[in-house]
Amino acid sequence: MLRALIFDFDGVLVASEPLIFSLTKKMAAMESLEISEEEYYRDYLALDDRGIVERLYRSHGRTLDLARRDELIAWKAREYAQLIRDGLPPIPGAMEFVREAAAKYPLAIASGSLRSEIEHLLEKLGLRRAFQVLATADDCEKSKPAPEVYLKALRRLGELADFAAAPLCPDECLAIEDAPLGVVAAHAAGMKCLALAHSRPAEELRHADWVIQSFAEAELTSYSKSFENT
Repeated sequence: MLRALIFDFDGVLVASEPLIFSLTKKMAAMESLEISEEEYYRDYLALDDRGIVERLYRSHGRTLDLARRDELIAWKAREYAQLIRDGLPPIPGAMEFVREAAAKYPLAIASGSLRSEIEHLLEKLGLRRAFQVLATADDCEKSKPAPEVYLKALRRLGELADFAAAPLCPDECLAIEDAPLGVVAAHAAGMKCLALAHSRPAEELRHADWVIQSFAEAELTSYSKSFENT
């Protein structure tokens, strides 16, 4: 039975990935490194800021001092906070899908973004109240594809009154992702995954349980029935 939905954030609810790529490219240039758009969307999409900096250095064969890593993360957070001050546009169809889902199920977010960024952007979209649980980069030691952020979201959902009588299990949750590594993280947490193929080609997301091009194709009732048959 489907009992809860857990959403990734960047590229699933808000159109933030182009902005994050731009900042990642600037951050790389600060360190005399380069990153292409294709490389970012292929290899960095599901990573949190710490994971981005560490992979950036690793991919160039460079050793990164941890203090410098933290300086770069703080720089990116300051720059991003200024750029999103007035909000960001939602992914087409995301707001309608969230409202439909929130009327039927408890919702959570499991994201590599900072809690302050997510709360700010959700408030701007008028969606903050739709999500009872946020699991963010602030909460986790390991970035996706590790399942930690999904397991945090699961645990916090399980503390809601909705699940007091019967504990929530991972196989009762539907994760929604746009990144191949995000799908890996959801599956590692024991969850089924719906993938949106607008950040990466559908063929790179074929390991998800469902792949759609946009929220216009999403069929929540159909996914729910699939859970009843497993």
